[in-house]
Amino acid sequence: MKVAVYSLYYPDKSSESFDELIDVLEQNSVDIYIEAKFYNQLISEEKKINKLQSFTELNESFDLLISVGGDGTILRAITYVRNLSIPIVGINTGRLGFLATIQIDEIKTAIEHILNGNYKTSERTLLSVETNPENESLKETNFALNEIAVSRKNTTSMITVDTHLNDDYLTSYWADGLIVSTPTGSTGYSLSCGGPVITPDATSFVLTPIAPHNLNARPLVIPDDTTIKLKVDGREDQHLMSLDSRIVTLSNATLITIKKANFKIKMVELLDESFIDTLRQKMLWGEDKRN
Repeated sequence: MKVAVYSLYYPDKSSESFDELIDVLEQNSVDIYIEAKFYNQLISEEKKINKLQSFTELNESFDLLISVGGDGTILRAITYVRNLSIPIVGINTGRLGFLATIQIDEIKTAIEHILNGNYKTSERTLLSVETNPENESLKETNFALNEIAVSRKNTTSMITVDTHLNDDYLTSYWADGLIVSTPTGSTGYSLSCGGPVITPDATSFVLTPIAPHNLNARPLVIPDDTTIKLKVDGREDQHLMSLDSRIVTLSNATLITIKKANFKIKMVELLDESFIDTLRQKMLWGEDKRN
């Protein structure tokens, strides 16, 4: 089996988890490839990585990608996986860990289950974006697993986001910004702005305004085959657009078109895991001390 390992940084908790992960993979005779920047960091810290190799890109020969970190690490890891259909699993050394579901005290048991094929996969819908005029920085990574959001840049004033759905005018949001979220992203930024939680297998997106000034501007759930067009106006000539954790600056003359991406990401889940369990455990869903 050929496995890629990705991580963003190397604090104590991630270091211990990484070492345990490598031990488990080596015990199971796995071919291990470490993302190049992380690999070089290990070398600089004089870690023993003689048997490990590095990668700068992935291809169809990889069987699995393991992310060591939090949910943000997984969001960056998908920029390597793209449309290759390589299953992804996350070891959670961060905080909440809604996507990175393997806890640090479960690494050996969970990884051995996965290596033995005792797992299931959840296919996650992504968003893709095009801009007119075209933005060079989006040519390679114009997709997002959680959300695409537009927001104000160098101002404390609100912006206006003209919004069309399938070429029908919806409204002009007067707000700090607007989030277009996938079901996966519905438990992230969108939720913190008042959006609903959507189960991962739902065929929906949600539009969630960020701090809207209109009292009747509320989150809107739409079919995931909808084409969304946005145009921003405001006191500044530029605004920000974020794709998960990646940010670009756009001029207010830019037309933004957001659609469902033409590929999906496969998230690995253990057989005893479910989204409902995660919702209850991570979000304390419906918990009431009176009961």
